Amino acid sequence: MSLVTKMAPDFTAEAVLADGSIDKFTLSNWRGKYVILFFYPLDFTFVCPTEILAFDRALANFLPLNTEVVSVSVDSVYAHYAWRNTDRRHGGIGPVSFPMVSDMSRKISTDYGVLLNDSLALRGLFLIDKEGIVRHEVVNDLPLGRSVDETLRMVKALQFYEAYGDVCPADWHEGDAAVHPNAAGVKAYIAKHH
Repeated sequence: MSLVTKMAPDFTAEAVLADGSIDKFTLSNWRGKYVILFFYPLDFTFVCPTEILAFDRALANFLPLNTEVVSVSVDSVYAHYAWRNTDRRHGGIGPVSFPMVSDMSRKISTDYGVLLNDSLALRGLFLIDKEGIVRHEVVNDLPLGRSVDETLRMVKALQFYEAYGDVCPADWHEGDAAVHPNAAGVKAYIAKHH
């Protein structure tokens, strides 16, 4: 069942924060900002570090868009802490600049519909708007990594729509033409671009 158009389930859970400290993290404390909430299966695995490091590298592109990034897995905060403190040359991820939430109870993964076989989370990603509403979601099977570029494109598309009211067609990128959401608008767009 999709969460798109629904309030993002709020949660408070232990996390390793961006500064490396362990503390409680509450999703609703980021109201007023856009949030990329992404789930991954486990620390010290295979596709997961590539996604985490890709989001960390791209954080400088998200922050100017008033967009925060947070990750969630069923690992303990101590596993997150150890993974962050293990050198990348030895299977770690090193320091990352966003919170890593622990979902050992699996409640967060369950609430977001990504828990697989009562065990671990699928690769779910949720774009949450400033009001706390889920506006985009994608869930991948375990071996399929996500596109950080596509996630950034979705944030920009949502913000464009909110600012101008025009809708973003397939493969829209910042600076591209959009569609006025009426019959004349779509007719004009298709006539010009297809």
